[in-house]
Amino acid sequence: MLSLDALRRYFAVVIPAHLAWEFGHMPLYTIWHEGTAGEILFAGLHCTGGDILIALSTLVGALLLFGREWPADRLAARWVAIVTVLAGIGYTIFSEWLNVEVREAWDYTARMPTLPLVGTGLSPVLQWLIIPLLGFWWAAKPFRKEA
Repeated sequence: MLSLDALRRYFAVVIPAHLAWEFGHMPLYTIWHEGTAGEILFAGLHCTGGDILIALSTLVGALLLFGREWPADRLAARWVAIVTVLAGIGYTIFSEWLNVEVREAWDYTARMPTLPLVGTGLSPVLQWLIIPLLGFWWAAKPFRKEA
């Protein structure tokens, strides 16, 4: 049966981690150098809000597909994590492309490493790889059976 405790533990990690990551990688975006303190603060909080919505929607989608016994069942836990991470990374690549290349809503500095072919910043992609995995590790910790 799906565990609300695991959901609470997951979001207890991913929400503050996304907030920290947003402000931590802000110097890789031009707003850090060109924006006012208020604009930078708003951007960091706004992006964190978006991260929370992405985290919620990708996790719920994965749980609907594979999560009946999450997180106690190892196979369910593995599939929920895989689908959540892939959906988060996929959305991030699309969103960064849309907002950098098409809408020009934000831009990277020359210090932002980018992925070949797609040009998406490496930092936001790593954000959507590392943070959900940390969240899943913490969420499942009380449910793991020690051998």
